Order: sequence, then C-alpha cells, then structure tokens
Amino acid sequence: MVHARLSTFVRLILGGLGLSVLTLLLTARGLTPDPRGFGTHEQLGLTPCSFYRWTGRECPTCGATTAWALLLRGDLAAALQSNVAGTLLCIVAVLSVPWLAMSALVGRWWIVKATANALVLTGSGLAVIAVFDWAQRVWF
Repeated sequence: MVHARLSTFVRLILGGLGLSVLTLLLTARGLTPDPRGFGTHEQLGLTPCSFYRWTGRECPTCGATTAWALLLRGDLAAALQSNVAGTLLCIVAVLSVPWLAMSALVGRWWIVKATANALVLTGSGLAVIAVFDWAQRVWF
C-alpha cells in the first residue's frame, strides 16, 4: 500500500517526536534502576511518589521509569515485575524511533500509517494494562 506524501510540517513534527523519544530512551538508559522496583525517577530530581507516601502502596505508574531503565539493560523479567505497562510503553518507544525517523526522512509513512484509531487503541490498551497491573501489585 502506497501512502500519500507527508507535508514538510508533518515531517518536522515526526522528526522532533523521534528525537524526543530517543532522548527519553537515552535518559532512561543512563539511570540506575532502583532496587525497590520503583523510585528511579528520583535520580532526575523528581519528588517521590505522593500516592506511595500517603498510602504506603504504589500508584499505577510506580516502577515505570525503573522498568525503562531495566528493559534498556536487557532485563525484561525485572522490567515486567517493576511495571508491565511501563515495560510495554518502552518497547513501543524503542520501535517508534526508527519508524518516526524513517517516515520523516522518506516523506511517507514507513511500513504502517499512523491513524487516530491506532493511537487511541494503543493508549487505551496501555491504560487498561496499567490498571490491571497496578491492581495485582496492590492486592497481591
């Protein structure tokens, strides 16, 4: 299937997104995974999780940064244990960098066209997984 040519504006946006995602991945790779399985984000100067401080339980996003740091070191099992949705989001990020870059460079959608439905489905799926993962971490 041949996709329509992308405008210069869209190509610049895709290139910028690709660089932004690559920056996130490189930043996460530079962090040392917290042995607790969460809290790695504190190395960036961010505050500890307020939900955890107030309740003593992890929030749905606790462990996501740790999962990225672990996955980018090749430790899939520990990343999944830290945060399933965070691990899956990191995989999406890793796959999106070459896709965004190639789409921007060639001026057409590379391999697959981005659609609003695909973005909503991906985002919704990750949100549902985050809630179920959080529930099992809190209750089990």
